[in-house]
Amino acid sequence: MISESTRVRFDREVAKYPADQKQSAVMACLAIVQQEQGFVSADSEKLIAEYLGMPPIAVHEVTTFYNMYNQQPLGKFKLNVCTNLPCQLRSGQTALEHLCGRLGVEEGGTTADGLFTVQKSECLGACADAPVMLVNDRQMCSFMSEQRLDELVDTLRAAK
Repeated sequence: MISESTRVRFDREVAKYPADQKQSAVMACLAIVQQEQGFVSADSEKLIAEYLGMPPIAVHEVTTFYNMYNQQPLGKFKLNVCTNLPCQLRSGQTALEHLCGRLGVEEGGTTADGLFTVQKSECLGACADAPVMLVNDRQMCSFMSEQRLDELVDTLRAAK
């Protein structure tokens, strides 16, 4: 069931498109659900599909295509480290491995305290600032040396 506040937010997004193109709001609706629930469940995908008049598989295809949609609960801080070629050439993989080692998780894992999830990511579009990472799909961090990674973890841990 979609809450009334969620429905109002969905309505606001759908209103941005012509009536016969309300499916164009699918990404915004997925983002709303994730913001409210922390991830997009299969049940949420079905509710969005019903709301937008789409086949559930079409919503699922969008959810699984973009790495900004979490399909399961993650840590409070989602840390995506770019491992694409430009970052790779400037220690992107080393940054990912350092972060995983520092937090005691494998890539894709979440710390036991539920605070951090570490994932590799495709290009984040800031190749000149490599290695780069994204925190919670919102905050870009550049030139992430091991020292800067450690400082970021300490800062986020203190802010929890």
